Amino acid sequence: MYRAIPLEEVIAAMPLDEQKAVAKRGAELVAKVRRRMTLAELRKGRKISQATVAEALGIGQMQISRLEKRKDPRLSTMARTIAAMGGQLTMIATFPDQEPVVLVASQFAEKTARGAKRA
Repeated sequence: MYRAIPLEEVIAAMPLDEQKAVAKRGAELVAKVRRRMTLAELRKGRKISQATVAEALGIGQMQISRLEKRKDPRLSTMARTIAAMGGQLTMIATFPDQEPVVLVASQFAEKTARGAKRA
């Protein structure tokens, strides 16, 4: 029978220079996850105009302007807007007593569960 080996043990068994490289890469990934941007900042950072996003969504540019100023947009609207910019919306739930969890919409969870049953 196999025993799960804790990650800490695997890292501790590595040469010191590899341990430092793992720690550095981990810090880089955490820094990326901690970045915060508004929808407008994200769009501007990707050098995409409101008009381009609006055209991809089949709506007017003014609606994109309003969306970027909204305090509480719908998730489906956010997901479609991110997709129009070439991305995919991912939500991460964080808690002080556990690792971050990636949230998926129930429609995707159901598809994943059905796919696993077929396999």
